[in-house]
Amino acid sequence: MKPKLRIHHTAIFVMVGLIILVSRLAYIQLFATESFSKHHVNLIEESVQQRTQGIVLDNGRGRFVDRNGDPLYNDYYPSLILFPFLKQMEWPVDEVARIIGTRKSYLEETVQLAEGPVVLGGDQPLRLSETQMNELNDLKVPGIIATYYETDNNSISAEHFIGIVRENEELLKERYEEKLEKGYISTRTPIGITGLQRAFDEFLVQEGEAKLLYHVDNQGQPLFGLNVKYTAPSNPFYPLVINTTLEKKVQDEAERLIDESGLKKGGLVLLDIQSRDVLAMVSRPHMDMGNPFQNDGGKNYMILPQVPGSIFKIVTATAAIENVDLRGRRFNCDLNLYGDKPASRLLGQLDFVDSFAQSCNNTFAELANEMISVNDNIIDEYAEKLGLTTPVGWNGEVFHYRSFSHFPEEVASIIWKDERDKGAERAIAQTAIGQKEVRISPLAVANMVATIADDGRVKQVRGVDKIIYKNGAVLFEFPKQTLADEKLSPYTISKLQQLLREVVESGTGKVFRTLPYTVAGKSGTAEIGSTGYENKWFVGYFPVERPRYALVVVNMQVNSWETQTNDVFADMVKIIHNLNNDL
Repeated sequence: MKPKLRIHHTAIFVMVGLIILVSRLAYIQLFATESFSKHHVNLIEESVQQRTQGIVLDNGRGRFVDRNGDPLYNDYYPSLILFPFLKQMEWPVDEVARIIGTRKSYLEETVQLAEGPVVLGGDQPLRLSETQMNELNDLKVPGIIATYYETDNNSISAEHFIGIVRENEELLKERYEEKLEKGYISTRTPIGITGLQRAFDEFLVQEGEAKLLYHVDNQGQPLFGLNVKYTAPSNPFYPLVINTTLEKKVQDEAERLIDESGLKKGGLVLLDIQSRDVLAMVSRPHMDMGNPFQNDGGKNYMILPQVPGSIFKIVTATAAIENVDLRGRRFNCDLNLYGDKPASRLLGQLDFVDSFAQSCNNTFAELANEMISVNDNIIDEYAEKLGLTTPVGWNGEVFHYRSFSHFPEEVASIIWKDERDKGAERAIAQTAIGQKEVRISPLAVANMVATIADDGRVKQVRGVDKIIYKNGAVLFEFPKQTLADEKLSPYTISKLQQLLREVVESGTGKVFRTLPYTVAGKSGTAEIGSTGYENKWFVGYFPVERPRYALVVVNMQVNSWETQTNDVFADMVKIIHNLNNDL
C-alpha cells in the first residue's frame, strides 16, 4: 500500500473513532445523565456524590414494630449527629453537653476524631428525648443536628416471621416495572423475598433514602459555607410502619428458650385465642443472613405442613363424638394399630376418654375404619370444621389486592394424597393417627386448638394488625375474619375440651399438671418414614378456666428419647405467667 493511501485510511479510521467517542459523550451528557446503562445509573447524582459527605438517616424502606410499637429490628429514635467541620469553628460544646447530660471532653474528642458526619454513641447511638432534640436544634449551630436516626442493631426478632430483603433485578422488574420506568426506584433497590417482607413489599419498598449532606473540596473542607442539606423523598407519609401482632418481650423469650433447649429443627407458635393473633413464632434452624437458603435455614417450618402423629387424633375424635355411640364402649388397647399384634404399651381395656388421654392407637384406627365404611369423606369433613383444609393465615381484600395474605408461603394441610387409601384398612388406620400422608403446619395445629378453646369459632390467624403512615395515622387495619362458617355443636366442643384436659390430668401430658396455669392439650409423636427419627409435638391452651393462649411446640426429626418439646412448652407457660405478673 502506498504511504499516502495508508495515511489517508488511518486518518479516516481515527476520525470515525473520534466521531463515535464524541457522539457517545454527547449522548451521555445530554440524554443519559439520569439513567445510564442497564443499571439506570444517575450520573448527576454520582458526580455530586464525589464531592459530597453525608449520613443516611434511614434507608427509606418501611419498618416493622410489635403490637406495642416497639421495633423488631433497626430502632428509630432521636439522635445527635455532629459534622467534622465543627473542629474548625467555635461551637457551644458546654451547652450541648448540658442538654444531653454528657462530658464536654467526650463531645470534643468525638468531633476531633471525626472524618465524616458521626452519630453520637456510634453503633449504639445516644437516645434523645423530644425535648432534648428540640433544644439542640434551637441552638441553630451548623454541624449540630438532632433528628430521628435508624440504628442497625444487627438483631432481628422473629427472623423467619419478618423475612428477608435482597436485591433481585428480575423479580423487581416483575413487580415494579412502572416505578422502575419512571425512575422512582433503581434496579439496585432491595425487595422483600420471604415472610412479611415479601407479603407487604409494595407498602415497604423504598423510594429514596433520607440523608444529611454537605459538599466538600478535595481537601475535605466544606464548600458553599457550612450549610447541611436534608434530602428525602417528598412524600411526608412514607415510609410506612407495619404494626405486627407480635409481643416482642414474649418473642425474645421464646427465641432464647428455643436456643437454650438445644432444639435444632422445629419451633413454636403462640396465639392469642380471642383475636387469633400471632404473639410469637420461632422457627429453627436459624437463618444465615449471608446465605439464607443454605441448609433450609430460610424456611419457616411453622407455616409448612409436617407429620403430626397423634395430634391428628383430635380430628378423628371429633368425628367420633358426632357420629359414633361411645356410651359404655371399651377398646382393646393391648393391641397395636392394626389390631393384629401386641401394642408397644399394654394399656388394657380403655373407654374413649382414657383412650384419648393415653393416646391408644388401636381405638382411633378402629373408629376411623368404622366411620369411613359409612362415609368415606368423614375425616375430611371434620378436618374442615376444625379449620385444617385451607391455609389459616389472614387472607382478604386490601385496596387493589383481591387476595392479600399475611403468610404467602403458607402451605395448606394434606389429609389424603391418594383417594384409594380410603378403601384400605391399614391406610385408614395410619391416617386416623396422623401418619401415612397426613401433614399439618404448626400454625394450623395451634389454630385448631384455639378453635376448640374458643367454643368452636374457626378464625383466620393474623400476623399484622395495621399499616401506619409515618405521621401515625392508620392507612389500613386488618379486621378479624372467620375461616369457616359451620361451627361444631356446643356438646362436641365441650367434649373435646374435656378430652384435652384429661390428657394433662391423667394421660400423656401429666408433666404439665404443676404449671402456674392450668393446661389442656395433646401430645404427638410421629414417625418420619423409615428414618428412625420422630416429630415430637405438644399443643395446648391455657389457662383452662378462661382460655387466653394456644401454644404448639414441635421438635422435628429427633431421636425418641429427646424431651425438648415438653421442656420448651412448660418453660414457655412459666415465662408467660411471669410476664403477665410483671405487667
